[in-house]
Amino acid sequence: MLPRAGDGYISGNALVRTGFGPFRHMGKEDLVDYNATLDAAIGKLHAEGRYRTFIDIERKKGQFPHAIWRRPDGTEAPITVWCGNDYLGMGQHPAVLQAMHEALDATGAGSGGTRNISGTTVYHKRLEAELADLHGKEAALLFTSAYIANDATLSTLPQLFPGLIIYSDVLNHASMIEGIRRNGGAKRIFRHNDVAHLRDLLAADDPAAPKLIAFESVYSMDGDFGPIAEILALAEEFGALTYLDEVHAVGMYGPRGAGVAERDGLMDRIDIINGTLGKAFGVQGGYIATTAKMADAIRSYAPGFIFTTSLPPAIAAGAAASVAHLKTDQAIRLRHQTQASILKTRLKGLGLPLIDHGSHIVPVIVGDPKHTKKLSDMLLADHGIYVQPINFPTVPRGTERLRFTPSPVHGPNEMDKLIFAMDRLWSHCALNRAEMAS
Repeated sequence: MLPRAGDGYISGNALVRTGFGPFRHMGKEDLVDYNATLDAAIGKLHAEGRYRTFIDIERKKGQFPHAIWRRPDGTEAPITVWCGNDYLGMGQHPAVLQAMHEALDATGAGSGGTRNISGTTVYHKRLEAELADLHGKEAALLFTSAYIANDATLSTLPQLFPGLIIYSDVLNHASMIEGIRRNGGAKRIFRHNDVAHLRDLLAADDPAAPKLIAFESVYSMDGDFGPIAEILALAEEFGALTYLDEVHAVGMYGPRGAGVAERDGLMDRIDIINGTLGKAFGVQGGYIATTAKMADAIRSYAPGFIFTTSLPPAIAAGAAASVAHLKTDQAIRLRHQTQASILKTRLKGLGLPLIDHGSHIVPVIVGDPKHTKKLSDMLLADHGIYVQPINFPTVPRGTERLRFTPSPVHGPNEMDKLIFAMDRLWSHCALNRAEMAS
């Protein structure tokens, strides 16, 4: 019997998949060398100094920001983590851990299914209620990460609003870019925080077309703030919806930790707010907060929501406890901002090229991927300080950096050790000491 189209068959040298074309014998010289292709791709990263190395660390309960580094040779060393996104140390908070223990003991490990099929529990509903209350919205919708929340929501909106045009800040997070790219609708990219450019783009489009402006409150690589009030004014003038990513702000800004929009009294004017549970809240997951009708439509149409197993109940319980706690703990937010301010002041005192936009994010520009990696390696190996290098494509070439994220529990001793190490290694690498303009 002759093979059918799509079958595989054995040739003299290889198993060949025929597909739907004519059959022919293939020799080894015809085959793709997949390993060589992979070697070339990975080798390119090494040559450019952009190859990323995982640092094997073990966090110790109650000792944040201290951890144990497991070296490649199997030995261990104590380190201080200076680049974590658990901004407030809530991943170690007793209230969060207690809630997770109780839920784990009550329900077991996993959720057992998607939200539509047995994966909705009292813990998920409680967390969504906490988040809706946090942002002053009618509803919130949980996702397994803020990346998925952005991607799923932004790729689904054009289905709900045919002809939708999305206006996106050029420095929006990769998850927003991916969601907008995949949705198949029209998009316009405006220059970073350039309200005049955004106005020009809005004015050039059909006034009757549905529109949405997607932007962030805190941009994580430079630590600058989005012009929320100005963008909202444009949205109201041109009849556009607004989508605000508050991932690097929830928990840390505003009287109850709802983000920069709460701090500035603007939350009620925003249509959809995206946030994470994996940074300041110290657990895992992402969400949107919006109207009940919008949340209902997204949950009903977004494949990234419909076909994903829901968060484990213990994770949802811990996140709910963290959100509830931070609604009332303004003191921890003040300590956090104080520590960030102290670190920036001391780094500036060394003349290091620091970008300071007034947020909690502290980027020190190195400007070369190999030097950035070398500094990171020496800080870790020689000083027990862990800060991951940030290279292209996360940031533009020539702006490679070390990005520090001080927390309320990085004390004076940790700060002194960091400043000493940065001063010494900056001189060792013969790097310029010229402060960047804010």
